[in-house]
Amino acid sequence: MTPYRVLYRVLAAWLIGLAGLSSAQAQPTSNPSIHAQLLVAARQGDLAGVELALTSGASPNARNPLGKTALLMAAERGRDDLARRLIAAGADVNLASVEEVTPLMAACYGGHVALVRMLLAAGARTEPVDRMHRTAAVYAAGQGHAEVLAALLEHGVSIDAAYEHGLTALMWAAGGGHAEAVHLLLDRGARVDLRDDRGLTATQMARDAGHAGLADELSTRH
Repeated sequence: MTPYRVLYRVLAAWLIGLAGLSSAQAQPTSNPSIHAQLLVAARQGDLAGVELALTSGASPNARNPLGKTALLMAAERGRDDLARRLIAAGADVNLASVEEVTPLMAACYGGHVALVRMLLAAGARTEPVDRMHRTAAVYAAGQGHAEVLAALLEHGVSIDAAYEHGLTALMWAAGGGHAEAVHLLLDRGARVDLRDDRGLTATQMARDAGHAGLADELSTRH
């Protein structure tokens, strides 16, 4: 066998693994393309298509070449109905993409609070970090989704947890000028005196980003 044939087989095996067609991920079926049909239906938001693919034997944990599952696609689009059906079919709520993005991160980024609560109830972990070194809480705070932050805090996420570069959820929200998220975090007891690895506080970040009013408000909190 030539080196080119060996390389081709290695690449083919890798792509098949990402697509979720390996025996570890795919349920037994005589029609492997059914997994691809599930992913296409999920990407298009086609609940009937998802249902048909699942009942035809598609694995709920099939993945596309980017490592995305149908559940991750549903989370990106805020599709509670798709997510509910996939979870009922056995979808792994913590299975991440190649970029290590989980369904919970995607739902938090989009501000889909009902879906966030559904994923948490199904066992989604809050601590995973993606390749951007961000967690679900970082995405929620950075996008200013107060209700999502509330759901995460109620689930046990530490309000003053320091993430990449020592940034807390309050710092992310303040730097983005997200007043509602800042108010929620302050009301829940977030500390305003914490500093990132540059020595900056949430107050300074808000002021530096041009959110003077929010910075003034933060400066009055102790």
